[in-house]
Amino acid sequence: MLQVTKPEGFGNIQLEEVPIPDINARQIRVETDTTLISRGSELFRRYIMEAAVPPSIMGYSLTGVVDAVGTEVTDYQVGERVMVVAPHAQYVVAEPDATEGRIVPLDDVGFEEGTFLPLATSAVAWSDSSGVKAGDTVVVLGQGLVGSLMMQVLRGYDPARIITVDALPLRCELSMQLGADVAVNADETDPVEEVRRLTDGKGADLVIDCVGGYAGVKSFEQAQDMTRQYGIIQLIALYQQGPLPLHSSKMMSKRLVAGILTDEPRSQIAARALEKIRNGEIRASEMVTHRFGYTEAKAAFDLLWNSPGDTLGVLIKWQ
Repeated sequence: MLQVTKPEGFGNIQLEEVPIPDINARQIRVETDTTLISRGSELFRRYIMEAAVPPSIMGYSLTGVVDAVGTEVTDYQVGERVMVVAPHAQYVVAEPDATEGRIVPLDDVGFEEGTFLPLATSAVAWSDSSGVKAGDTVVVLGQGLVGSLMMQVLRGYDPARIITVDALPLRCELSMQLGADVAVNADETDPVEEVRRLTDGKGADLVIDCVGGYAGVKSFEQAQDMTRQYGIIQLIALYQQGPLPLHSSKMMSKRLVAGILTDEPRSQIAARALEKIRNGEIRASEMVTHRFGYTEAKAAFDLLWNSPGDTLGVLIKWQ
């Protein structure tokens, strides 16, 4: 079988031929249909590294069909359609766990939409942790995969208004298409001034920073400037490639939430996220901009790195 690997060297994405893995009594094996590339972690934490990266951490959003089941496994059957938290490869092995949500039956959700489930699950957990309330004005900084999913999930909390910010025109356009009330192009308009204008000078009730990579340093500072007194900043983005500025004078009388603050089992959160995909609260199919055959895996990664303004959801098809 083939799997995506990243040997030593910046952007050195390759396909490696390895034996189809065996399973033990407690595992299942899945033949892959589709995988989703996460630009944040897979590019800024893997693709740009000069050091080699283990294939086991190249990817985590996979859908396919169970093709082998261990003798002690009772919850899954051969032929079942599932999402698995697993890397880009033609076959993967996973061990069922009742609480971790690393394997989820897709039921009637499509393979392509199902690849968004790991990030959608996190988006539900992040939203639960954010402190959002009905009637809030919410700003989501960044409209990549994570920011777009956050914006869509937050709709379910009945905010008065969701303002999104991105510097790429396509992402601003998709943000409006997927449900934002206002999309601010940060390349054309100062987002702090615009959020202040839209909130009569007060600032937003909740600002969620989803901007990873180099731009994330600036966005975190902007988040502090556009949050109202007694408001909340939630930091989701990682891999900013530098320390983030935290100004005590700007943070006085505001709260900072970092990531996920819930102890609900991830399997339960995943079930909620899957239902949001199923019922259209999360419009995953509309987030797909590109599909590549598995032999073009390097081209898919290169496109995400070289042309972020042209992409959102980039899939690798294995069938």
